Amino acid sequence: MMTEEEGQPLPYVSEIVLKKRNIRDELAITRRTQLDLGKYGAKKSKKQSDVSDIKRPEQFIKEFRDRELDLIRMKQRAKRPKSMIPKLRSNLLFVIRLQGKNDMHPKTRKILYNLGMRKLFSGVFVKATEGVMEMLQKVEPYVTYGYPNLKNMKELIYKKGYARIDKKAVPLTDNNIIEQTLGKHGIICIEDIVHEIANVGPHFKEVIHFMGPLMLSKLEDGLIKGKKQPYKEGGDAGNRGDEINDLISKMN
Repeated sequence: MMTEEEGQPLPYVSEIVLKKRNIRDELAITRRTQLDLGKYGAKKSKKQSDVSDIKRPEQFIKEFRDRELDLIRMKQRAKRPKSMIPKLRSNLLFVIRLQGKNDMHPKTRKILYNLGMRKLFSGVFVKATEGVMEMLQKVEPYVTYGYPNLKNMKELIYKKGYARIDKKAVPLTDNNIIEQTLGKHGIICIEDIVHEIANVGPHFKEVIHFMGPLMLSKLEDGLIKGKKQPYKEGGDAGNRGDEINDLISKMN
């Protein structure tokens, strides 16, 4: 038989009260989750992410040692006998920067800046001289270079070339800009710029300064493995000779 208590109906609870209970329960679950994650949950996660970006002492030590090692290696490369520097086959070189600056000594960075390459994958035309070759030898793990052909050189200038006007990059689409700056040297159009660079003419320096470095595109599949290894040993860096044209075509 049923007892009196079992026979009594359940007390009525309004829908509003039930909703409030559900909300309260959900908040309790959320709060427990937050406590498991740490104070304020998602905010803590972001904080943890920020903390993970802070360098530890051992990271500073490693970077310092890498930079000092870079300086030692640069000095060793500078001491190579001049007979090891390849003989120049052309007066014009195209140099591409392949590496960043995390493990780069300030002296190495200064040489790259003097060559006009402040950014990764920037490329510059340089007059091939003994002094330039010595500079390239010092920064060899960070650059690759070679002899550009006329076709690639022309396509690079037309596609990537720009003028530096009031510290702003202006595409070379208007010959008036060229004439206003270089007209006193007899250079009045983009074809004159191509001709001056290709022949390393008397106003080569002025033209290069007018244009600035060319920003190349990053290869979709990256570069060859072993970036700092010489190109002749299967890496990326150093002298590619005429084979620089294959890389220019891919990065233009």
